[in-house]
Amino acid sequence: MLTTEGPVLMLAGAGTGKTAALTARLAHLVAMRLAWPSEILCVTFTNKAAREMRERVGRHIGQAVEGMPWLGTFHSIGAKMLRRHAELVGLQANYTIIDTDDQLRLLKAMIVEAGLDEKRWPARQLAGLIDRWKNRGLNPQDLDAVENEAYANGKGQEFYARYQERLKALNACDFGDLLLHMLNVFRSHREVLQQYQQRFKYILVDEYQDTNQVQYLWLRLLAQERKNICVVGDDDQSIYSWRGAEVANILKFEKDFPGAAVIKLEQNYRSTPHILAAASGLINANSERLGKTLWTEVPAGEKVRVIGVWDGPEEARRVGEEIERLEREGAGLDQVAILVRAQYQTREFEDRFIQIGLNYRIVGGFRFYERAEIRDALAYLRVIAQPADDLAFERIYNQPKRGLGAKTLEQMHRHARATGLPLAAASLQLADTDELPPRARGTIAGLMGQFLRWRDMAETTVPAELIRTVLAESGYEAMLKAEKSAEAAGRLENLSELARAMEEYDTLQDFLEHVALVMDNDRADDGEKVTIMTIHAAKGLEFDHLFLPGWEEGVFPSQRALDEGGLASLEEERRLAYVAITRARRRCTILHAANRRIYGQWTSSIPSRFVGELPADHVTEETTLTGGASLWRAQMSEHDDPFAHLARAQPARTLTRGPGWQRALTTGYDSTPHRVKENTRSAASFAAKPRADIAIGQRVFHDKFGYGEVLGQEGNKLEIEFEQAGRKRVIDSFVTAA
Repeated sequence: MLTTEGPVLMLAGAGTGKTAALTARLAHLVAMRLAWPSEILCVTFTNKAAREMRERVGRHIGQAVEGMPWLGTFHSIGAKMLRRHAELVGLQANYTIIDTDDQLRLLKAMIVEAGLDEKRWPARQLAGLIDRWKNRGLNPQDLDAVENEAYANGKGQEFYARYQERLKALNACDFGDLLLHMLNVFRSHREVLQQYQQRFKYILVDEYQDTNQVQYLWLRLLAQERKNICVVGDDDQSIYSWRGAEVANILKFEKDFPGAAVIKLEQNYRSTPHILAAASGLINANSERLGKTLWTEVPAGEKVRVIGVWDGPEEARRVGEEIERLEREGAGLDQVAILVRAQYQTREFEDRFIQIGLNYRIVGGFRFYERAEIRDALAYLRVIAQPADDLAFERIYNQPKRGLGAKTLEQMHRHARATGLPLAAASLQLADTDELPPRARGTIAGLMGQFLRWRDMAETTVPAELIRTVLAESGYEAMLKAEKSAEAAGRLENLSELARAMEEYDTLQDFLEHVALVMDNDRADDGEKVTIMTIHAAKGLEFDHLFLPGWEEGVFPSQRALDEGGLASLEEERRLAYVAITRARRRCTILHAANRRIYGQWTSSIPSRFVGELPADHVTEETTLTGGASLWRAQMSEHDDPFAHLARAQPARTLTRGPGWQRALTTGYDSTPHRVKENTRSAASFAAKPRADIAIGQRVFHDKFGYGEVLGQEGNKLEIEFEQAGRKRVIDSFVTAA
């Protein structure tokens, strides 16, 4: 069927060649001279997709593709339009597009100027709200009372408006402005809108199910005149609502454009019939969908396997064994993938693959122990285990923010070099003098007190309990909770998984040695590797052999998603499951565990409702569980003893600043469990020696306080009466004889 005029919805199922169909349409329009290349608007979501489409079209129409200035991402096309009409929104044509870091710095400055506590009202939270508002096409004056209350008790609108004013003063905009500004121009300057409506004879849109509200409004205005808009998408693969995508946009296309032709692409060129039938049976449980039935000419192949295992570690072992078997049978590791619902799930597989020597890669993110929040937590643990670890201390001395800036760090380093002390010990000495402002001295003393108590805990407390205490008492956990974003929630899940991983170790030293071995894993890019990634990151990819672990209620579907979004979130979780299964070409294996360790407690799990929705004719089920309910109860009672934690409880201790502080900061752990030894740089070696060239009554000079006279001397600390600053206590390395 040839349909070039009027609105067209190409409903393209997974693996049906939607990009090829869209490319063929674009090439046909140019080859048949229905429009010049410059008269076609073709928008994609990623630069990679735009490059791929340009290359494919080029193979059809040759150099004519070079005359297509309007083929690109939403943002790139929006930026090009805005350059031409910048003055209409109060900008100049040479405006700057600021990145996320610049945005956060600008917002932090505004928060401080307003006298708000940035810890309570983080700039990152405000940035997320502003991005959400812009994705919905909302200007500051469009916010309702509920949206306004979302930040600083009713100051959301005020901050949004001031932020936009600051951007204009800087002749800048953020990524959200690129479309929002043009939407405002189209609405308020009819002649500009008509200019583009006349220019674009045809509009083509890729991945329409992923459009957000501002993109939808922008496209609808451009297409209203000619109505020659063709969108390609799959409502069953709409999985990015957390980015602002609205599945309703594709569901209401026929209402927006009456008489639209709907063309269903249902022949799948990727997967076996059993895999497609399993995915189709699952997605049929969704009510908000347009509906289609995928089919294929590929041979039947194997049924989808559903495997029940005892717990998370056994899940990782089972997957490792299955992959080793596939490798022995000649399968390439590059065609094997593990897709998880949440990033924290990768840790179990990484640890297992390190143990058995199976090469793997993390795609779309960092390895578990390389993630920023995990490295921060490990830095705390390293300082507890080894106070002379300057690199670890420097990473977290002001993380979360404690008001200890670069100048304080410079003074700490200077004193550490002058005395030969580790950074932590040097900072403690500085806190006993007037070299630092009172607030910084108090903050450092408080932090060192925490480290002393945590070191005492490390001798008597299991590592998992120690890290939970550190994350709570340091304020790190509260910092992430205050952000109130999906990213922060994911980071909290990763930290929970870190604590769970530590439950397998008796001592902190044992765990840190394990992490060191994992981090030292061969990272060479040569050779084939198993791919580990989230389902969200896997959209558009395909693999011969696929493993889908963690299909339990609360994990997948995500309990957090259900709590926040209800039925709509459940349907999106089901679409995510559909996307996961349809990444498989030949084999698909789903796993669920009877038990998971969550927040330090063994919790019995039930299989995901999605497992029950798979059509039985296309699934084989097996389990590794033996012993039945009695074994389950026995092991659960062992792990869930409600009195077990009492054996580890320790009485609270009162901290005093005294000689013990110095010793605590200069001792380290031996590799032998539960033994503490003096560090090679012992407390005795750190004893402060007075300078021979400084004496009582001598006139000296200090860079900060100026000239003064030495009144007293205790070790390397001097009491000086300064001419301008009065009496101060300083360290002798900071003064020179006058």
